[in-house]
Amino acid sequence: MNNDDAISILSALAHPTRLAAFRLLIRHEPDGLPTGALVEASGLSQSTFSTHLAVMARAGLVLSEKRGRQQIQRANLDALKGLMVYLARDCCQGRADLCAPLLAELTCC
Repeated sequence: MNNDDAISILSALAHPTRLAAFRLLIRHEPDGLPTGALVEASGLSQSTFSTHLAVMARAGLVLSEKRGRQQIQRANLDALKGLMVYLARDCCQGRADLCAPLLAELTCC
């Protein structure tokens, strides 16, 4: 991951609707959710939500797949992992012991 990729992902998540949708998708991994369920959860119209979904897809946060007649959306956990590693790579100047609290928070749940 590079600076531009990180900025794209962070920008996509810097909106309440997109952040809520991405967190909802993470909770529904690995099965994902139908687009309609995401629209319903957002409380927005289909067209308004599709704009938000497109922003997340362009940033690489959301993967879409067709299952029967439904379009299923899934969180791209590899993109999330890449961002987290990118942000924490130089954590505490390479002293892993100082990053232990961060890692504990990520692995506790």
